[in-house]
Order: sequence, then structure tokens, then C-alpha cells
Amino acid sequence: MIVEVILDLPMNRRFDYIGVDVTPADCGRCVRVPWGKGEKIGVIRALKAVSEYPVEKLKPILEIWRHVPPLIVQDWKLIEFASRYYQYPLGQTALSVFPPALRRTKGWHPKRVWKWNRHKEEKVSSPCLNAEQQGIVDAILAKTGFAVHLVYGITGSGKTEVYLSAMEAVLARGKQVLLLVPEINLTPQLEARIARRWPELPWVSLNSSVSETERAQRWLAAQRGEARLVLGTRLSVLTPLPELGMIVVDEEHDTSFKQQEGLRYSARDLAIVRAHQGDLPIVLGSATPSLESWMNAQTGRYHLHVLRHRALDRARLPQLHLAPTKQSEPLWLKPLAATLARGEQALVFINRRGYAPVLICTGCGWQAFCRHCSVRMVVHRHERSLRCHHCGVRESVPESCPSCGNVYLETRGDGTQKLEGQLREWLPEARIQRLDADTLSRQGAWRTAFEKIVQRKVNLLVGTQLVVKGHDFPQLSLVVVLNADQALFSSDFRATERMMAQLTQVAGRAGRADIPGHVWIETDYPEHPLYQALRAHEIEEFWQQELTLRQKTGWPPYSYLALLRCESSVQSAADEFMTKAMGLAQDLAQPGLVIYDPVPALLQRKAGQHRRQMLVQSGERGRLQAFLQAWRESLGSVKLGRHTRWNLDVDPLEC
Repeated sequence: MIVEVILDLPMNRRFDYIGVDVTPADCGRCVRVPWGKGEKIGVIRALKAVSEYPVEKLKPILEIWRHVPPLIVQDWKLIEFASRYYQYPLGQTALSVFPPALRRTKGWHPKRVWKWNRHKEEKVSSPCLNAEQQGIVDAILAKTGFAVHLVYGITGSGKTEVYLSAMEAVLARGKQVLLLVPEINLTPQLEARIARRWPELPWVSLNSSVSETERAQRWLAAQRGEARLVLGTRLSVLTPLPELGMIVVDEEHDTSFKQQEGLRYSARDLAIVRAHQGDLPIVLGSATPSLESWMNAQTGRYHLHVLRHRALDRARLPQLHLAPTKQSEPLWLKPLAATLARGEQALVFINRRGYAPVLICTGCGWQAFCRHCSVRMVVHRHERSLRCHHCGVRESVPESCPSCGNVYLETRGDGTQKLEGQLREWLPEARIQRLDADTLSRQGAWRTAFEKIVQRKVNLLVGTQLVVKGHDFPQLSLVVVLNADQALFSSDFRATERMMAQLTQVAGRAGRADIPGHVWIETDYPEHPLYQALRAHEIEEFWQQELTLRQKTGWPPYSYLALLRCESSVQSAADEFMTKAMGLAQDLAQPGLVIYDPVPALLQRKAGQHRRQMLVQSGERGRLQAFLQAWRESLGSVKLGRHTRWNLDVDPLEC
């Protein structure tokens, strides 16, 4: 039997092998096959009687992994769509479905039968929903077949309880549920709620923090239908689920749902496609919906459900205060001290880790730049080191200026480390917990930190954006936001949308229970429409203004984008490739397409690679897709210089 196998290779073709004892039931299974002088893992796509190549030149399949169920028709529909839409080879797309342990040529066989580790928590009865929440749950369950439900609710309005109640009804019908969250750090809180609510339910959590062996076990449990609920980050959207009945995407606006390497997919968008293919409902939830989702809700493509009140009767939206920056004693310091004195918790937010973003010589103006990237290195004071947050290189802080020998080197700007030190000086009695990528990098670090916060062993949090997404701290009543004005001057057309979402989310951590909440934001532009909308809690009006502006300028969601990126260790090689790519694009261009000239990327050099990019825009998705398919085939014939790579990013978030 001739077996067609697709491999994890950057090319759109199938490879023929000889199969012994292969049956049609093996289509969709992983196989180990010879490749050159080595071996590769592939997936059987089809069987046939005749090959276009001489049979004597075909090599035999080495092993079929029959301990892993095959991919079925509904799995292939999603894989083929993702490959086609995101302009990525089918073999690489199909292999990305499987967990890493199943993609290794040495093979992986479960040493034990998956057994659900039943949580010991006692069952907690489902809380009573208020009228708003119950109305939304009823509306979601009333729709049969495919429907996209956008649950827009202010922070603290009980969106999660709406999801869980809708999921409970679907689980009761014997269906599986997929619950997607943007960050690993959101899983501990949800895991605890799921374990308490459904102690008898077999479920799994899938994310990159799980060991490869355990992740493969959980993935298999989901594929076999043994796990009835899958809680996971974006990688879970491709997990085979034979009895899927509902998908929920929490914090649907979050940029973490976009994969930035390999198959550059949006987990939210693929989840919607998956729901459509499976004719099942999908629930998107956010306090700050993306403009794409908001427009779809306004035009009737999505069903809009609104929660305008906080879930707890006595909880109210926090009061917003604007304060000038660069004060010797910040205006928010006294309210912060008073908050801690009352036994409540507070959060000081600054979206920059490390001690300071700039190390400068006061004599000649020298600054510490990364040797491999076109960015400054960040000072980390505790380790007396300079770090590049892009390529990871680390150096010792110099004793003197490398340029002029001056020993007086100064730091400029603030980071979480510096802020933590200042707060310890100002508030020596405070029990401070810093929450950023440095303190939360160890496995289990967030779970430990979360327990300390809930148990009130700490009362002052200093954190970056890692701490603002969907977390519920009942005793937290004050939020302070520093350096808020940065995004106001960004060239990214999405900057204002992201800033509004981030500030709304971080402000929403305050006053979620019966303690009144207050938010202080440092800004030099208090009259800016964004701050005024925040102060008046007029998010919907601000979103409509943004949509009007996007429509006038022709940016998404009123157009569709694709970005060609190229990087090379040799700048001239990157420039040469982009020149050829521009010529090919112009040859293929049709009316309705806008092709922009190649330009350096915002981060021109990263990890020693010179980076260039080129944007293509169209008002019609189909027209753009047809162009991209032809363009990608043409680009594949361009001879690349050594260490030169390129990729296409469809619906890019950064351009």
C-alpha cells in the first residue's frame, strides 16, 4: 500500500512511503518515517494504490503510533482552514496540533493509563445569578447550532459565573467544553473554581507550564473524550475534542491569543471558525471587547449581551483620580498609606520590569545599548546586571563609562524593582509583593503568590500587566497607575484601543467586593478623551469614536492586513529579498489591494538579525487571501541568502 504522509516541513506537498499492514483506519495517525539520513514524524493523510514515483525508490514506514487515536474529519477541517488562511504549510500545521512529546522521533508511549486526579474539595453549590446574569445564560442556551455570543460586562460584573453556568448546562447534556484563557497566570483561580463546582467531573488544564509527559497524557484524555472539560491557553484551540458542545473565550480582546511564531494564528478567531464548522455556540467575554468583536456585535453578526452592574450588590465601579507626574511626593501616596492602614490591599501598576530602562553617562552621553538588538539594555539592580528584554543577553553593569571612563553613571526611568525600593522607603510597614516576569518565571511562582495575596500575607502589590487580567482580589481597594501616557504617542493605530483596555482592566481590580474602590492615574494630559472616558465610565462611547476613526482611516476592522517579515544576519540580504518580494507583489497586484513599500521593523535588529517588513492591505478578505496564496508560491522560488528567513503574518497585531 502506498501511504501519503505530510511532514513538519516548510513546503506544501505530500510524500509517498510504503506501508505494511496499513488500513484506512490509520489515516490521521502519527508515523515515524525515514528522512534523508535521519527520521521524522509525520501524519498519514491518505492511502493509494499507485505512486507517481518508482516503487523501488520508496522507503517503508518505520512505525505507526496506534496508541494515539487518529485525527478525524472535523480535525482536518480546522487544520486545513488554518493552513490555508494563515498561509502556512499543511504538514507543519497538522503537526502543531500534537503536543511536543508526540512530535519526537524517539517516540512516546504512555506508561500508565490516564487517571483523573480527583480534587478533594467539597462540592460548592452554584451561586444564585442576578437577573442580568440569568438572562444572558438563558439567551445563550436558547440558541441552537452555531452562534457567537459576546458577553460585554464591566469589571466585576460576574462574567465568569455566566460562562460556568452556560457550560454546566452543556456538560449536563454529555458534551465536552473548551474554555480558553489568554494567560497561564489566570488558570490557578479558574482551576480552583472548577474543582469546587464540579468535583466529580474529569477535566484537564493544558498550557505550556505543564511537563511534556503530563501534557501528552492530558491531551490524549481530551482527544479520547475522557476529559469532559479542557481549560487552556491558546495552544488548546487545536486540541481534538470528539464531543465538543461549546467554546468559551475569556478576555477575548487579549493579544496573548495571537501566536507570534510558526503558525501565526489567532486562537480567538480559530475558535470561532471551529464553532462554525461544528455548528455549536461560542461565548466571547470581555470588559473591553476588541474593536473587531464590538463592530460585529453592532452589525448583528454577534449576539451582544451586556452586564452593566457589578455582581455583588454593594460593589461599585471605582472612582478615578488623575494626578500629575514627576512630583517629589506623589498625590497618591497618602491615599495609599491610608488604604494599608485600614487593612486593605493596594496595587501599584507600572508596565516595565527591572530597575530602570536607561543607563547613561553624565559626561559624554553614552547609553547602554544591546550589542545584538537596536534597544537599550535594562538595569537590574539586585543582580547588578544589564539585560536585554528582547534577546535575553546579560552583562555586568560597568564600573565606568566604556566611552570616556567617567565613573558617574546614572539610571533614568522607573521599573518595578526601583518602584518596589521607593515604596519600601515611603511605607516601611508595607508587606510588598512584586509581580512581574522576573519574580513569576519559576514554575508554580504565580500560584504561591496568589495564595499569599488571598491569605492577606501581603498588602501591597507592585506589578506589570501580568497581574491585571481577570484576577479577583476582594480586599484590593486602591489601584495606582504610573507612566500611563506612553501609549498616547505610539505610531501603532491600535495603541489607543490597547491603552483603554489595559487601564480599564487594571482599574477594575479595585473595589470588586463591598469595599469602595479608588484609582489614581499619573498623567500630564488629563483632558485627553481617553482619560475623560475612563473617568465617566463611558467605554461604549469611546469604542464608537474609535470605530469612526478607523473607518475614516481605512484601518481594521474596516480592512484586512497581511505582513511579510524578513530577517537576516546580513542587512543587504534582507534588503535584497524585500526588493524581490516587492517586485513579485506588484506583478500580482489587483485592484483593491494596497501594497506598501518595505521598511525596517519597529525593532530593526533583534538577536543579531536585521529585520524588514512589508504591509499589504485590502478592503476584502477574499481578495487579500487570493493574492497571498499566489504571492507565497512566488516567494518560495526566491533564492535566499544564508541565514535569511521570511514569514507571512495574516491579521498581524503589530505592524
